[in-house]
Amino acid sequence: MFVTRPALFATACTGLWLLQMTLLGVMVAGWWGPLALSGMELGWCGAALAGVTLVLGVLLLVQLPRALRWQPRRAPRASSELRMERKRIARDLHDKLGSQLVNVLVLLHARPQPDREALSALEQCMLDLRLIVDSMDAQDEPVTARLARLRHRVQPVLERRGIHLAWEMTLPEHPPEPNPHNAQQLVAVVQEALSNVLQHSGATQVGISMRYLPATDIWQAEVCDNGRGVDPQQLTTSTGMGIAGMHQRARLVGGQLVLSPQPGGGTRVQVSVPGGEPVV
Repeated sequence: MFVTRPALFATACTGLWLLQMTLLGVMVAGWWGPLALSGMELGWCGAALAGVTLVLGVLLLVQLPRALRWQPRRAPRASSELRMERKRIARDLHDKLGSQLVNVLVLLHARPQPDREALSALEQCMLDLRLIVDSMDAQDEPVTARLARLRHRVQPVLERRGIHLAWEMTLPEHPPEPNPHNAQQLVAVVQEALSNVLQHSGATQVGISMRYLPATDIWQAEVCDNGRGVDPQQLTTSTGMGIAGMHQRARLVGGQLVLSPQPGGGTRVQVSVPGGEPVV
């Protein structure tokens, strides 16, 4: 397919159109105006007008297939400058704020009787910071790499809390990756669900599964725990424990979030998002 720079293509088409209008004006003036062109001169003007019209038509026809395939992006593409700035902020958060949190954790652990609630709160802050840094640093990563980062961060914390993690990925060999914006929202919902498990559920087991449904181009993640469960009132009103935020993230990409109690106790969070067109 013939590809041009949009600005150059628009400039060329505009120039040809202006030339076409000029030749047409000359011919009209030659017929009925003050120019009084001869038959040969009018013939040359007509030939030039036909040539310019033909070139303009060819340019438009060549670009027609590209125009018909065009679709608006479902997610904005960040510029290279914006991506660099995100990485710089992520490094600063990790190196400065992260190191301070680590120092405080070390000081608390060194006490003869450390405050367990303070340690737990600081550990949660440290985990949240690392997840924020990872999300800023992984804007262009595929969804599987994002989930691997999440597991790397969360599994040690779960194990220290005595929560067993079961991880299942049911994916074809080379699934088409969702666009980065959809992948970001999908992983963010999984992250929020895990945060709820750590802070509110009192669970001893949590399972994370991921599957791709090729027939509908849907990515589906599920987080299940065996904790105390969620108040049914919260499920219907979508308030508390980040539930409203999870619903909003799913709706933002045209997806769906389903929260339901587990038969034996606990909560099941299922989020489905469309793959979407890759952002190029």
